[in-house]
Amino acid sequence: MADNYNDIINMPHHVSRTRAQMPRRSRAAQFAPFAALTGYEDAVDESARRTDTRAELCEDDVAELNKKIQLIGARIASEPYCEVTYFVPDRHKAGGAYITVSGNVRFIEEASRQLVFCGGRRIPLDDIVKISL
Repeated sequence: MADNYNDIINMPHHVSRTRAQMPRRSRAAQFAPFAALTGYEDAVDESARRTDTRAELCEDDVAELNKKIQLIGARIASEPYCEVTYFVPDRHKAGGAYITVSGNVRFIEEASRQLVFCGGRRIPLDDIVKISL
């Protein structure tokens, strides 16, 4: 195979007298990868993204959460401070994520069963897994 290039191996590099040399950036762009499947990498990344499964609370944990919610309700006039961990379902795939937020609770909305913070954040009571007062 090396014999195939013996006739040109020691020749000087050709430089055109009529055309300007292409800039390095443009030459490099010729060999850049081509994304033939638009969105493929996003789909692969999405399928690889991990989600948590919703934990089922035992009766004791549910009773403890209900006591803390009642305690918050009893102190609602003072806008009690608490830290809440709750489950947020994923919009695109099964499962979701656990998020912990903290702040002062403005009120508990019984009709929609939501804990409403002073900043306007609303957390469904059924998604709460932990409350720290």
